[in-house]
Amino acid sequence: MSWGTELWDQFDNLEKHTQWGIDILEKYIKFVKERTEIELSYAKQLRNLSKKYQPKKNSKEEEEYKYTSCKAFLSTLNEMNDYAGQHEVISENMTSQIMVELARYVQELKQERKSNFHDGRKAQQHIETCWKQLESSKRRFERDCKEADRAQQYFEKMDADINVTKADVEKARQQAQLRHQMAEDSKADYSSILQKFNREQREYYHSHIPHIFQKIQEMEERRVVRIGESMKTYAELDRQVIPIIGKCLDGIVKAAESIDQKSDSQLVIEAYKSGFEPPGDIEFEDYAQPMKRTVSDNSLSNSREGKPELKFGGKSKGKLWPFIKKNKSPKQQKEPLSHRFNEFMTSKPKIQCFRSLKRGGAAPEDFSNLPPEQRRKKLQQKVHELNKEIQKEMDQRDAITKMKDVYLKNPQMGDPASLDHKLAEATQTIEKLRLETQKFEAWLAEVEGRLPARSEQTRRQSGMYDGQMPTTVTNCAQDRESPDGSYTEEQSQESEVKVLATDFDDEFDDEEPLPAIGTCKALYTFEGQNEGTISVMEGETLCVIEEDKGDGWTRIRRNEDEEGYVPTSYVEVYLDKNAKGAKTYI
Repeated sequence: MSWGTELWDQFDNLEKHTQWGIDILEKYIKFVKERTEIELSYAKQLRNLSKKYQPKKNSKEEEEYKYTSCKAFLSTLNEMNDYAGQHEVISENMTSQIMVELARYVQELKQERKSNFHDGRKAQQHIETCWKQLESSKRRFERDCKEADRAQQYFEKMDADINVTKADVEKARQQAQLRHQMAEDSKADYSSILQKFNREQREYYHSHIPHIFQKIQEMEERRVVRIGESMKTYAELDRQVIPIIGKCLDGIVKAAESIDQKSDSQLVIEAYKSGFEPPGDIEFEDYAQPMKRTVSDNSLSNSREGKPELKFGGKSKGKLWPFIKKNKSPKQQKEPLSHRFNEFMTSKPKIQCFRSLKRGGAAPEDFSNLPPEQRRKKLQQKVHELNKEIQKEMDQRDAITKMKDVYLKNPQMGDPASLDHKLAEATQTIEKLRLETQKFEAWLAEVEGRLPARSEQTRRQSGMYDGQMPTTVTNCAQDRESPDGSYTEEQSQESEVKVLATDFDDEFDDEEPLPAIGTCKALYTFEGQNEGTISVMEGETLCVIEEDKGDGWTRIRRNEDEEGYVPTSYVEVYLDKNAKGAKTYI
């Protein structure tokens, strides 16, 4: 099967077919190029996706990744990053092993095809030239033969005519002989050219064209083989990364299997455990007896054993806790309830001072604003960080000391005295860090020593370093700060819990709400998370039912069923001068 013998007369069709083959090859190269672009784009999107969900450094989100489920998710993100890398490998290998090689091969193929068809056209033009020569000699032979016949006929006519002179007859005879000689020469030339053409034609159809077409056939077959090899390489490059992609997927499965719900539950306990003890039972208080009632020692209203009294500036008489109702009965004297705290409030972190209400306010250095258990963890973390800093500074000091020894032994390398200042600074820094560590260790020892009894305390503040840090550890009850940064200080004793025994009426459902003495507008948003407080939104207008008694709180009402206390500095109060109980400002 040879194109030279089977397709000897299909030169133009072979030229079109080979051009189509090159177009197919270039189309496949374009396909591979677009595939590599897709792989790169996919890898980039995977990397961006993995980066998008990575926890930010030194953020709260990073702390959440201590849970096993979050660690598994982080492992999944890392595996997806490696997964994206394999798609980049596919793109790089396809570019180097398929696209570049095929592009170079296409250029070689075009050059070879051009050379082969140039030879074919040259042979074709040669045979066409021979054919033209043959036709020209044939026409000349035919013309000479006709001229010889006409000259012979004219001679015979002249020879038969008696009226023609002998000279004219001789001239006609010579002309006839000349024409016959020219015809014979044309015949010989035509015969020679015909033989030459037949020889050239045999060589053209049986030698030149088969040889050229054979080379074209081999070229085309190499192209077909090459595109097949490229397709095989295309598949192999994909298959090479399958084991690594499988390992990435296995890593995701392993990370998913490492999730431990019990461990996460324990971490939740460690993260949010306050260290307080649950409140005890409330004893029954008998109000049926007309005698003065006393509160039991275990009551949440008042405790004489180790529970201090909380005084709100001594001006809280007449102030009712939002959900405590007044006695309406006319038979008994109305006695307003004081602030009634109970140990259920200890289950929530209470506002230590109004400083914590300030936007962007800094937490105390000893973490006294946290529950005992959380405070202990923060202190332990701080001590650990300080120890690491101390170790780092000690390593730096040792390095400077060694360098100084080298300078002492080899003065040409440097001046030993130039390192004395750095050594002194390092030693001073270590001493400062050690003092700081001792301070936090003392706070930690205090918390660990008092942690079991913390449930009976309403304040969690360390006073060991009050003399050293008067601006850090302060009495929050005396330091009230408004959102705009202004604050007032009141001279009072340490905050105490003072709960007064009060009378209750049997008719709780007939409670009459306190009358409004004015209105107020919220200057800032306040989240009322503590017992007895109420949440307000910035710009909200509410009713004032009890003004500030000097403790920094104002009692307000949103509707008939929702009332509570908000910081006075968070609202702008407009009192009705005609209202009962309103102050008159001069």
